[in-house]
Amino acid sequence: MKTRITELLGIKYPIFQGGMAWVSEGRLAAAVAEAGGVGLIAAGNAPAEYVEEQIKLARSLTDGVFGVNVMLMSPTADDVAQLCADEKLKVVTTGAGNPGKYMEMWKSAGVKVVPVVPGVALAKRMERAGADAVIAEGTESGGHIGENTTMCLVPQVVDAVEIPVLAAGGIADGRGIAASFMLGAEGVQVGTRFLASEECQIHPTYKELVINAKDTDSIVTGRYTGHPCRSVKTKFSRKLANGERDGSITPEQFEEITVGSLRKAVKDGNLEEGSFLCGAIAGMVNEVKPAKEIIEEMFAQAEKLLGK
Repeated sequence: MKTRITELLGIKYPIFQGGMAWVSEGRLAAAVAEAGGVGLIAAGNAPAEYVEEQIKLARSLTDGVFGVNVMLMSPTADDVAQLCADEKLKVVTTGAGNPGKYMEMWKSAGVKVVPVVPGVALAKRMERAGADAVIAEGTESGGHIGENTTMCLVPQVVDAVEIPVLAAGGIADGRGIAASFMLGAEGVQVGTRFLASEECQIHPTYKELVINAKDTDSIVTGRYTGHPCRSVKTKFSRKLANGERDGSITPEQFEEITVGSLRKAVKDGNLEEGSFLCGAIAGMVNEVKPAKEIIEEMFAQAEKLLGK
């Protein structure tokens, strides 16, 4: 399946594995890269030293294309951005802000820059700043989200910019890929489906929650803090939602309670204090498979549908 995304990065399949903090590390990124997609190491709030270790790990496992997702709100963003340039990565994706101040440095190092955008205005700004493509991410995604759905957002971004657009949010099989292409996207970014890949290093409890999730088992909390986040329904996430609704947890208390909660989910499987970030499509994820098998199955189905 050839698109401007496959040509831009020299990949077989126009798919990015989502940059999920503490989840997307070197082994998962390498597995997706080895399968012909783009693997991503998520920097999150981690120090640059951690990201450097994961880059070395990925390079030891694959000659395929992988990059780093830079969370621009992070206090370590400057150091991680510099590391991406120093390592001359093939691609960088960004979230939670405008990467304009790093653009010249990355471009000089030959890095392709693909920001994640929740709306048309930021997509246009990224194109003007020199982005090579954008990822239009709908509210169905796991983790931090915007409010517009993938179905509504993608065609509007496609119409607004000349650079290629990848669709993200609610894509877990070939039907989602085919639908994204019909909306005008030239690639997809997938996160939740890779939580149930063999190479994903999350705690077994986390994988079980994703595999056992039903269509109604995702929940959004934190809207009143200005940082809404989608996760699997657990006792902890329900407690946050109830506190937000009845005012028993203030925005400040909410931020205090959730500090470190993602790491507690990923590393410890802590159901009492962990945030198990996950997209609304989790109800369609029912088994653990190698990343290569996941990608090949998705694109075989997509190509069959698009061929019709």
